[in-house]
Amino acid sequence: MEQQERETNNVRQASVQVVTMGSLVLEYKGFVEDLFKTKADNYDWNMAHAALGIGGEAGEVVDLIKKTFANGRELDKDKLTKELGDLMFYIQALCNVTGIPLMEVLAECMRKLRMRYPNGYSDQAAQERRDEKGA
Repeated sequence: MEQQERETNNVRQASVQVVTMGSLVLEYKGFVEDLFKTKADNYDWNMAHAALGIGGEAGEVVDLIKKTFANGRELDKDKLTKELGDLMFYIQALCNVTGIPLMEVLAECMRKLRMRYPNGYSDQAAQERRDEKGA
């Protein structure tokens, strides 16, 4: 009986996390819409602004990791958290500009990688790329 109750509680907690995550993604979408600088009726400019922001922020993440390795220091997780947040801002902005929901992006990524790695990661599966061959 205890095992069943634990499993039921785990399912409930997972459901609450999904609802909470979905709510947070929707709130964040609006938050980014309010802050992201756009030019009215200029889709290409808005898309480029978001994409260039992704590139710039991804570079800052890479630079932080590089400095951690090069200088032999411990990773500054607070700084990494902030840089990943900046990167997510521009990812959400690009989703907003293109009309692609972030939840759809996440679901498609999971679908693709589950197809590519049905038994977990392996170098062979990475090279075969089953998802791209329609297998």
